[in-house]
Amino acid sequence: MSETWEYSLHIPNDPRAVPVARRTLRLILTLHGLIHLVDTAELIAAELVANAVRHTDGPAMLRVRHSGGVLRVGAWDSDPEPPDPPAKFDELTDAEDGRGLALVRACADVWGWQPLSRFGRRGKYVWGELAAV
Repeated sequence: MSETWEYSLHIPNDPRAVPVARRTLRLILTLHGLIHLVDTAELIAAELVANAVRHTDGPAMLRVRHSGGVLRVGAWDSDPEPPDPPAKFDELTDAEDGRGLALVRACADVWGWQPLSRFGRRGKYVWGELAAV
């Protein structure tokens, strides 16, 4: 049976939150023996947190959950609008921005979003999952 655990990191609306989230996630996965997922999980977290910081003016949260052999990395932000559907990554070779969710889509086994409220604020939760085996 796989160990279940979850961490949440409250993030201010500050671009410095992106490297803080990446380093925190690296430490969590290393301590839980999931070092083989660090690079891909960091990329997913960085893109989701960067989107939350860049496209909203409120706080955000990084959430990392391991359950049933699946690692879910997600970010909540205060904007309740759904994210734009990601383009296929190979269609974005010349794009200077707009690649974040395309990277998440390309790297995650499954990705998605859902409306979510936190601390009385409406928003959304965007996530990507990786098989942790």
